[in-house]
Amino acid sequence: MKGLILSGGKGTRLRPITYTGAKQLVPIANKPVLFYPLEDLAEAGIREIGIVVAAETGDQIRAAVGDGSKWGVRVTYIQQSRPGGLAHAVKESHEFLGDGRFIVCLGDNVTQGGVKHLVDEFRDGPMNCSIMLKQVADPTGFGVALLEGNRVKRLVEKPRQFVSDLVLMGIYLFDRNVWTAIDQLKPSARGELEITDAISYLVDHGFDVRPHVHSGWWLDTGKKDDLLEANRILLELLEPRVDGAVDGDSTISGRVVVETGARIVNSVVRGPAAIGQNTLVENAYVGPFSSIYHDCRIVDAEIEHSIVLENSSIEGVGDRIEASLIGRDVVVHRAPSKPRAHRLVLGDHSRVEIQP
Repeated sequence: MKGLILSGGKGTRLRPITYTGAKQLVPIANKPVLFYPLEDLAEAGIREIGIVVAAETGDQIRAAVGDGSKWGVRVTYIQQSRPGGLAHAVKESHEFLGDGRFIVCLGDNVTQGGVKHLVDEFRDGPMNCSIMLKQVADPTGFGVALLEGNRVKRLVEKPRQFVSDLVLMGIYLFDRNVWTAIDQLKPSARGELEITDAISYLVDHGFDVRPHVHSGWWLDTGKKDDLLEANRILLELLEPRVDGAVDGDSTISGRVVVETGARIVNSVVRGPAAIGQNTLVENAYVGPFSSIYHDCRIVDAEIEHSIVLENSSIEGVGDRIEASLIGRDVVVHRAPSKPRAHRLVLGDHSRVEIQP
């Protein structure tokens, strides 16, 4: 079997972070989110993986992933000609996938337990398609599935009225019959070829479409709060280690990873937390559920329950920063002059909350 990871989305819900970077490369627990599905496919025995990329962010993803040898796989990049929907991305990958069985994963989702059990079941099974589903409290905004026994009876894309609380997780397994389904698709109201319509075709034409209801956690990282929640869960799975330098005036407690080249000076770090390579934490407090990526500076500042991307600096900030997503090459510092005031340079779609 081959694998396909869809990484061509624009990440509009994560702007302004995604104006200059791929949403699939935002780190969770100091690892780009795209690496999680890559690891899952490799663990499932998938050795040929295609990654669908967009023109704007394709080079970034190629640079981060390379040829796939880090995971023991071979990666082929497919540049999507336009943002035409998930089924369109799969269609443009036909040459790579061929007519064998394959699995499709979204590049910005993380699933507890991976996909090995699903791949093993589908590889030699009789079904034509399998989909992973998750029961959620609020299915609004998702495609949902209505089941009949161990078969999928109907799919509805973002229904206006309640149909089911079983939402599609973005993991699909297909055999060659999906190509017939995709070929007959027409663009939806939003001008895209919908993967739910392709699966619905298979259901309506009597093909064997099986559901797999996932019992573990599933992390959709499309929004800031989702990212912070994913970061919280994954940090709690870290194995503590200190590869960097921690001086005698600092305190490290709980699940904390300090990467090579990082320095902790006269500071407190309470886990779960991750401090990236070549990052300096000095006269500072890094609280639980925080990920500070590589080459950052946290000096004379306090931060917790937050994600800080690479090459950013937070210095001399009097109040604690919390529940925040701070992008690449950001500088947050105390202004040296009076009168006291907030001086901001913010990109489109930024959000700032200031306490009185």
